Amino acid sequence: MHSHSREVITVAKTGTIYGINGPVIYLKGNTGFEMSEMVHVGRERLVGEVIGLDKDMTTIQVYEETSGLRPGEIVEATGAAVSVTLAPGILNNIFDGIERPLERIADSGGAFITRGVSVDSLDRTKKWSTHITVAEGEEVHGGTIIAEVPETTAIVHKCMVPPDISGTVKSVVPDGEYTIDEVLVTLETPDGEVKELTMTQKWPIRNARPVRHRYPASIPLITGQRILDTMFPIAKGGTAAVPGGFGTGKTMIQHQIAKWSDADIIIYIGCGERGNEMTQVLEEFSELIDPKTGNPLMARTTLIANTSNMPVAAREASIYTGLTLAEYYRDMGYDVAIMADSTSRWAEALRELSGRLEEMPAEEGFPAYLASKLSAFYERAGMMQTLNGSEGSVSIIGAVSPQGGDFSEPVTQNTKRFVRCFWGLDKSLAYSRHFPAIHWLTSYSEYLNDLGSWYHANVSPKFVDYRNRMMALLNQESSLLEIVKLIGSDVLPDDQKLILEIARVIRLGFLQQNAFHKDDTSVSLEKQFKMMDTILYLYKKCRKLIAMGMPMSVLKEDNIFERVIAIKYDVPNDNLQLLDQYKHDIDRFYEAVLEKNA
Repeated sequence: MHSHSREVITVAKTGTIYGINGPVIYLKGNTGFEMSEMVHVGRERLVGEVIGLDKDMTTIQVYEETSGLRPGEIVEATGAAVSVTLAPGILNNIFDGIERPLERIADSGGAFITRGVSVDSLDRTKKWSTHITVAEGEEVHGGTIIAEVPETTAIVHKCMVPPDISGTVKSVVPDGEYTIDEVLVTLETPDGEVKELTMTQKWPIRNARPVRHRYPASIPLITGQRILDTMFPIAKGGTAAVPGGFGTGKTMIQHQIAKWSDADIIIYIGCGERGNEMTQVLEEFSELIDPKTGNPLMARTTLIANTSNMPVAAREASIYTGLTLAEYYRDMGYDVAIMADSTSRWAEALRELSGRLEEMPAEEGFPAYLASKLSAFYERAGMMQTLNGSEGSVSIIGAVSPQGGDFSEPVTQNTKRFVRCFWGLDKSLAYSRHFPAIHWLTSYSEYLNDLGSWYHANVSPKFVDYRNRMMALLNQESSLLEIVKLIGSDVLPDDQKLILEIARVIRLGFLQQNAFHKDDTSVSLEKQFKMMDTILYLYKKCRKLIAMGMPMSVLKEDNIFERVIAIKYDVPNDNLQLLDQYKHDIDRFYEAVLEKNA
């Protein structure tokens, strides 16, 4: 509670509004404000942030609608940077871009957010059942876990010493029910100061939280989606971009990853998307059941809703708010996945603010610092050793919505420079009902080599080899289709016709996945490997037959290709032994063709 009493003593610095341009406000004279400081603007005390200072002008961006503000109104400094409150109660909650809980705002002010609304980010009256994990006389430092609180049915919240504090424990409270503001532990710092620790920390959103060590990528984030796990895997602590035009399924892919991936915690940032889309996300997420535990999925999810009709400055901040929440849970030792939907809308907010500030535009009107902002965002991902020695990761999956589906525009191009996984969605695939519509020729993953040894040890030594062989077949298919377009498929030799047929099996039987089918919606790596094994075995046997002079038309008489495509529906996930049967079927098919044409 000390921070509050200290603020009262210092006289708040103030300034007077001189000019207003949309969300940007100018104050004349030397106000004594600090860069990135949070301020309260005008009579309604709108939340703002200092973004520019010189000796006779202060520039502020306001996170709320500024209509009705007038020159001459007072702006008051808070003395702290724009920060988020970190404590139990973050999960199973829905915030706006600056961590204001939308449900609480709706309770107090109705369905529309009124301006200057002042609601605590987290519930300060709720009592949490608390188990203290330190004892008197213990030496603690930043990151040491002082208490454990079961925050939801799925996640235990570990309250930590803030990163910049260390000392010796003087007193602790007994286990019991406490609010997030009650003192749990008192410390004496090395220079004799007494610090009282509660469950709550404040952290400025634009600063990354400190860690002890960053590990190289070595473990995949398993999503249960075949085209991702097998073809273009992402590592835990990795970064991926999902670019695609309207209706290609960006949001759907992020939902599937949120629901099925093996991350402990999901943070979904709806940044500048349509309001009705966000409503759909909120409604769907609150109904989803976590397939691993049977608890509601919201028990390990936080949503940050910042729709396209909310003020743009808050949209710019929402990405950092989400990152800071993710880093906080990473510091407890959890694997967190961030879904940012969409980074393009965030870049548009940067562009609009940059225009209001009359900065020199770079390509397509985006500010010249677009690339450095994007890189700073993706750089905060990673697999880390935290300050208390545990391991945690933040993986970032950012959707990009290039205008007109044009991947050569600045946001997609700059994102490509900083992410190591690129899942390019293709309009023509989406329109031909091939989902997920990730195109295997435009996508890539640079994590394949890093994860090779993990696949070798945990799935099969042949995994990466099989994946590369299937990729090679798809590439051959693509060059053969160019010839087919010119002269038709009848003139192709039989071995090339076979490549086209096997590539069709790979596309329909392996890459295409049905999110609404109980066995196909999420598939274990073991099943993915066995499916590859079966498809490549079929290819090997058919190649032998064609080498003996059998025409492709004979091979197609039996419907063996269709049966292999149907594996994804016919083999339940809990009965993978059935897959071994398919090799016998292929052998029988091989013998039958030989007998018939002997």
